[in-house]
Amino acid sequence: MALFAYSILHMIDFIYKEDITVASIIKRHGKWQARVNYYDENGKRRSKSKSGFKTKREAQLFANDYELKANDNELGPDTNITLAAYFKQWYELYKAPAVSPRTLKAYEYTFNVINKYLPKMQLTSLNAQNYQKFLQKYGANHAKATVHKVNTCIHACIRNAVYDGIVKRDFITRTTLIFDKKRTQQIEYLNIKEMQQLTTYILKKLNPKYASGYMILTAIYTGMRLGEIQGLQWRDINFNFKTINIVRAYNELNHEFKETKNKTSNRIIRINDDLLNVFKQLKKVSQPKSDKTQIFLGQSGKAPTSNAVNKALRNALKANRINRQGFHFHSLRHTHVAYLLANQIDLYAISKRLGHADIGITSKIYSYMIDEYQVRTDNQIADTLQNIVHDLCTEPSKTLSNQG
Repeated sequence: MALFAYSILHMIDFIYKEDITVASIIKRHGKWQARVNYYDENGKRRSKSKSGFKTKREAQLFANDYELKANDNELGPDTNITLAAYFKQWYELYKAPAVSPRTLKAYEYTFNVINKYLPKMQLTSLNAQNYQKFLQKYGANHAKATVHKVNTCIHACIRNAVYDGIVKRDFITRTTLIFDKKRTQQIEYLNIKEMQQLTTYILKKLNPKYASGYMILTAIYTGMRLGEIQGLQWRDINFNFKTINIVRAYNELNHEFKETKNKTSNRIIRINDDLLNVFKQLKKVSQPKSDKTQIFLGQSGKAPTSNAVNKALRNALKANRINRQGFHFHSLRHTHVAYLLANQIDLYAISKRLGHADIGITSKIYSYMIDEYQVRTDNQIADTLQNIVHDLCTEPSKTLSNQG
């Protein structure tokens, strides 16, 4: 008897799962309404209703069509989904498997922001107006860089929603970033005197047992990112051509090599003799087992972490009485750029050296620095233009001959 009852239940369950859609037609206020209950591709029970049909047949035709689409998984994405839910599904499916742990944290942080400020906002209800209100509320007490990162993550998600057909247009392009100017710090970098002090100090204190000093020096002379420096191997240094070949980065959390930030981050840069000699001395002392050995290894046999090099940097700054609030290892990259700009190196060449995708990125990041040197450049331009008339007056015969 028990076996018979189990068989009946199993059969009912099988029939129920096979018939995944159930439609009901009712008449309300003189009009017909159709409701279809179905299971989506994830196995979640959902329903779709539509009213206003003049006849029962019209409602039945709608229900039949919707049932067929539901059974064939042709309904597409859920249009009732919230921004938070869609964002989570999107970044976990498309971003999480491909990005670095640090970048993944940015998406997770953005998801928490959405949950806090727009917890119940449906994706289809989001528009330029209510998104701008969100930016105003969130940006009121956050720095420009933070607002920019959150907006960038959400914007990428919205473009995907446009592709999915849930959102009609990319409304974020019409909005404006709002941020707290008091929290927004200008790029921190050392002036030339401080840079010289720090470099001289590091050179005197170099010790093969402590790789952090060598890494700080490399950042000053090359402007490389920390991960790129951590990932350097001896085969990347060409002592004959005085170059560094940057083809990988390093994930200090997993102690694994990874790809550089983007395709343009793979680059070859020239280095000066001072840094080249430091590499020669280090290689002679460390005697690497192979050319694939990492250049900068701590006593643990692994590349020093961000915390380790930043601690060494803070100690060096303190020893030289250089007070720079918020200065960290990445600020050495900014210092490198500032020094090149001060010495009138072309912005395009700097952009290539940094591994930026285009010069626009460089000018946007370092616009504050560029403005500092604009006055001097303007004076140079004025002096150059002044020579037009001066040359005409002093060399009239040469000018006339050039005119033919």
